[in-house]
Amino acid sequence: MDKIVIRGGKPLSGRIPISGAKNAALTLMPCALLTDEPLTLRNLPRLADIDTFGHLLNNHGLSTTIEGTHPDEFGRVMTIRANRITSTVAPYDIVRKMRASILVLGPLLARAGEATVSLPGGCAIGNRPIDLHLKALEHLGAEIELAAGYVKATAKGGLRGGKYVFPLVSVGATENAVMAAVLARGESVLENVAREPEIVDLCNCLRAMGAKIEGIGTERLRITGVRDLHGATYAVMPDRIEAGSYACAAAITGGEVELVGASEADLGSTLDSLREAGVEVTPTADGLSVKRLNGLRGVTVSTAPYPGFPTDMQAQFMSMLAVAEGASLLTETIFENRFMHVPELSRMGADITVRGRSAVVRGVAGLTGAPVMATDLRASMSLVLAGLAASGETTVNRVYHLDRGYERLEEKLSAVGADIERIGDG
Repeated sequence: MDKIVIRGGKPLSGRIPISGAKNAALTLMPCALLTDEPLTLRNLPRLADIDTFGHLLNNHGLSTTIEGTHPDEFGRVMTIRANRITSTVAPYDIVRKMRASILVLGPLLARAGEATVSLPGGCAIGNRPIDLHLKALEHLGAEIELAAGYVKATAKGGLRGGKYVFPLVSVGATENAVMAAVLARGESVLENVAREPEIVDLCNCLRAMGAKIEGIGTERLRITGVRDLHGATYAVMPDRIEAGSYACAAAITGGEVELVGASEADLGSTLDSLREAGVEVTPTADGLSVKRLNGLRGVTVSTAPYPGFPTDMQAQFMSMLAVAEGASLLTETIFENRFMHVPELSRMGADITVRGRSAVVRGVAGLTGAPVMATDLRASMSLVLAGLAASGETTVNRVYHLDRGYERLEEKLSAVGADIERIGDG
């Protein structure tokens, strides 16, 4: 199993290209199930999760082709086509690897009238039920049964328009409901929907395919079903979590980097908290410039649905704040098990106390390199960040988590001055 070795203490300097967003790409790929014409996605990141989702679509009978892109380039162009859906079953062996696999449920129901999808897997960061997905689809006319670890859904005669008010904001449930509603008969109204930039990206892609969606970016979506969607070519949005992670890398090392392709509008509350912590973020012609002005200072952060502070940035902020002056308070309101990186950061000298869903981080003068183990995707990035700032050598084990969400991380960090390398198990 590969591991990453970091010899820290080097300020980062240079330009880091921001890849296409993993969370957006995994939402756009199942849109291909909604039409028999090709969907071409540009700026698709080279990630393990993308490959896994491609295999899942192949299982349903879709073809996936990669256009000729140079191996040294970031991102890919993939064309996906569902001439005919040959299987409506998403098997356990594929779905267990990645929670986003549940996003084939809505499109399969809309296009084929049935779907059998294994209950999903993914990072072990807490309870992530799919009841809101199922309730939303039931309001669109689906009949749903849970049996032997699978969701079995049918819509005899097709889905029909309906109204559903989400009792809680759910990104995945919003995505499934939107993809189902675009081919439903009549009008659908979805209220209290998630408003993440990835949801906006999904709606814009569907509109490019001929869907009729109003209220994009608001809490209320009105969707008028159409009989057919057509193909389209669409560019995946830049990854706001990757951009935020590299912004933390610049801050924790006392460096200055330009995040090429990053969008200030998408980063919102992440930039607000960075600036509060003493990090200067300035728009440039190509993206965002990030540098630490003087020392970092402690802040109070609480995760929340967009436009609040993203749960996917909590671990990275914790690493950065571990070397800030004073105390910080981080509260996790989304997932109950998202402090699993705390013991590993403590091994490197961080002073962190967990109290229920909150963590008090008391800044220390410096971190010390140590062998650490990644527990999930964002936790693994927090350990890399700590290693970049620590004195001595840090070895991050179980880096397959990183490969799920950060495209060629070592290459990007090495290019801006980090002493980092991947070592294979051979």
